[in-house]
Amino acid sequence: MFVRQLHYLVAVAREQHFGRAAEACHVTQPTLSAGLRKLEEELGYPLVVRGHRFMGLTEHGARVLAWAQRIINDYDGMRQELAGSEAGLTGILRLGCVPPMLPALSGLLTAFCERHPLVRVQALSMSALAIQRGLDDQVLDAGVSYLTGTQPPKLHWLPFYEERYMFVRAAGGDDMPARISWAEAARSPLCLLTPDMQNRQIIDEALATAGAVSAPRIEANTFFGVWSMVCSGAWASIVPHTHIATFGRMAGVSAIPLIDPDWRRPVGLVTPDRDPLAPVAAAFRKLAARWSWNGEDAAS
Repeated sequence: MFVRQLHYLVAVAREQHFGRAAEACHVTQPTLSAGLRKLEEELGYPLVVRGHRFMGLTEHGARVLAWAQRIINDYDGMRQELAGSEAGLTGILRLGCVPPMLPALSGLLTAFCERHPLVRVQALSMSALAIQRGLDDQVLDAGVSYLTGTQPPKLHWLPFYEERYMFVRAAGGDDMPARISWAEAARSPLCLLTPDMQNRQIIDEALATAGAVSAPRIEANTFFGVWSMVCSGAWASIVPHTHIATFGRMAGVSAIPLIDPDWRRPVGLVTPDRDPLAPVAAAFRKLAARWSWNGEDAAS
């Protein structure tokens, strides 16, 4: 019962609404409210600020919420480990992913689902900072992000590949060069991501190294927006090389490798450095460690 009450607290904090939290927990609202009051009685502190509607958590409630998420994850992991040898891996893999890398993950996620048919995957588009926070707060099982700087404490890094960058624009007949410099690309009518996006910051750094100014005429906060402008025929962009296999097949679009400089950034899997690791995260990391980024499973 105590674990169920912790689920109620996590649901209320997530939904910010008693009715939606009860629905998410598959109980009635009176049952959820009674469970929260029982939890408060057991811990000896008020956890929820009550009114005619949900008004937030108390200071003690916020502290208990962090512990509740850890306890729920450990409890779920224990159940998965106990059941794994008999019924196969079950549960949800909660994966945070920096937006540029989502197209590269389709093969790996498909292989994971084929090997573990009882596991559902939630692949969430998130910033690198949000991924790190999600792992710290244990609301994520794993993340795919840039591996730059010093490895943060309590996190395990598994390198995948080096992200390279391509110049994309409407096909121009026979005048398409085999390579293009970053400085030349900067002189084109560009549509890039907004400056708050890490991929845009990487591109700006590469342009600055080439002595060029990043001055896109159009900025979008999603790659869907960027590719839509490229497909219009009037605009060019700079995208990760992993996008080409998916979006570069569109008719009328050409992709050209960027040089001077040969700019690369390491990409990989980030998981909590803890033992035991959640079974779904451990299984995903094991498969990812043997995955060939040519798109084929390298495991024997």
